Amino acid sequence: MTSTTNNDYLPRGAFGAGSRRTRLAALMTRLTLRPMTNLLPTSRSGIEFSRRLVATSMNLFGPVPKGTRVDIVGDGPVRGEWVRASGLTPGPRVILYIHGSAYVICSARTHRGLTARLSSATGLPVFTVDYRLAPEHPFPAAADDLESAYRWLLGQGYTAANIVIAGDSAGGHLAADLLIENDRTGTPQPGAMVLFSPLVDLDFELSARMERTCKDPMISAKAARGLVALYTEGHDADLPRLRLDLALVRDLPPTLIQVGGAEMLRGDARHLHAMIDAAGGRSELEIWPDQMHVFQALPRLIPEAAHALERAAEFITHALDNSVVQHDSKEQVSR
Repeated sequence: MTSTTNNDYLPRGAFGAGSRRTRLAALMTRLTLRPMTNLLPTSRSGIEFSRRLVATSMNLFGPVPKGTRVDIVGDGPVRGEWVRASGLTPGPRVILYIHGSAYVICSARTHRGLTARLSSATGLPVFTVDYRLAPEHPFPAAADDLESAYRWLLGQGYTAANIVIAGDSAGGHLAADLLIENDRTGTPQPGAMVLFSPLVDLDFELSARMERTCKDPMISAKAARGLVALYTEGHDADLPRLRLDLALVRDLPPTLIQVGGAEMLRGDARHLHAMIDAAGGRSELEIWPDQMHVFQALPRLIPEAAHALERAAEFITHALDNSVVQHDSKEQVSR
């Protein structure tokens, strides 16, 4: 990994700037979408409009590839959907995906294009948990639903070492919370974790600092904080499951963090990277120059989206192969 003079961590093959299309997309988003998202109220009508707007944008700029197989899981303790790339034969490995958008806006369906391309890049089936959304279902509904989905996969016969946790935005906070809860309950940790633009600081203080030097093209820290507050309202901000600390978590999975250089959550990404390293885990941080929030989901708009997913796939394959070797070594020692 190459560190630049301003402490950014560039992905392999990066040359210090995003493509011309990337920079143009960020400019147009800053001029059109940001003023709208900053003015939308957090009323029921405002939230419904936001959900429709994001769903339309995801479908337009990150459509589901032809031939993708989707199987809905709607009964029982877990809701979500299986997404498999065309021609994929499922094996012992799986990705558990956690969508983002402030605990309020998105769903498994809105992220179907992203998870389908992730499935294609990795050759793995993806289960996206359709956790309950705020404001209808405030904290800890989303965290509880993710925990149930992880244990459900274990119950389906997947070993923890063969499960990849992946997610974006608020999904990053949920993923870190899951690791803490796994440690607390003695549940085995996943074999790897990949996070796109993870949210860690629910007060958005880190984001506000980033915005002093560069405004996020999509939304302000203040407006994003208002959305997340619909999930956390009524709870102390210092509650351990809201202000996360990985310091005492054992067996942290190897983690890849990708974040855009133009977005305010690059501060959160650095913070999470530092927490994992300080706890004795292994983390790779990639800050992609000039990229927006979760740019991996927008291949029609962002040329670098496909390359980012390829990097994620490489990381996942390497991490899971190492996880199996380490698991086998531990078993031999214990005999």
